[in-house]
Amino acid sequence: ANRMARKYSIRELATEFDVTTRTIRFYEEKGLLNPQREGTRRIYSPADRTKLRLILRGKRLGLSLDESAEIILMYGTPGNNRMQLEKLVSKIQEKRVELKRQQQDLRAMLKELTTAEDKCRQALAGLES
Repeated sequence: ANRMARKYSIRELATEFDVTTRTIRFYEEKGLLNPQREGTRRIYSPADRTKLRLILRGKRLGLSLDESAEIILMYGTPGNNRMQLEKLVSKIQEKRVELKRQQQDLRAMLKELTTAEDKCRQALAGLES
């Protein structure tokens, strides 16, 4: 059964990922997405959908668009360019270190919030007695 690859409209992707169509067109202008055209309509492939997901995830992780682009563009290239791949590996390692630091900061902050909340609740309980 040779099914045709799923295709997506800009509206479907915007709805699925909760972004504006303008955002998607911006990523297209940057060369990150390459929809086909049917007249004036943009038709996106599953690969475009995956790239959009990676861009948005990168954004949530604090990657710049350039950093995301670098990863995405290499994602689709055959892995024979040693320098590119080594550069990407070191970028990933740097990002991992940064995220782990942020993770520790978040844990500490959540702990502080819990402590502050406990104190407030104790004070409230004290007022009620």
